[in-house]
Amino acid sequence: MTLEQWLQEYDLSHRHPVNIRIHKICVPAIVFALLGLLYSVPAPLNPAWLAVAAGLLFYWRLGRAPAVAMAVLCLPMLLALDIIARAGLPLAWPALLLFAVAWVGQFIGHAIEGKKPSFLRDLQFLLIGPLWTLRRWL
Repeated sequence: MTLEQWLQEYDLSHRHPVNIRIHKICVPAIVFALLGLLYSVPAPLNPAWLAVAAGLLFYWRLGRAPAVAMAVLCLPMLLALDIIARAGLPLAWPALLLFAVAWVGQFIGHAIEGKKPSFLRDLQFLLIGPLWTLRRWL
């Protein structure tokens, strides 16, 4: 599918204004939390950076603009996580808490919308959600 087809398909279950607002907050929070969880895993190559690199390959297939938009979203998050980790602050538990709270928000949004989340049809929508929140940049 093309980028526009992915976004149009995602739009089908994200039309209610409250659900849209919730997603604009919760989707980036989920990305940050997931990266925080990955960042806290000790490994020679940081799993959060590897996940972003892999994600950027997916976005690059959709076009340069989606890849740049996601880099603009993710790179500051990775740098913030690096600062938090270097300061010796806890990362895993706060990230897990944020992850859980943001997902609860997502499901509340979908309850208001009255439609199931898109990723239940295709897991690739988990990668489209962050792009959808950045749509105006695209």
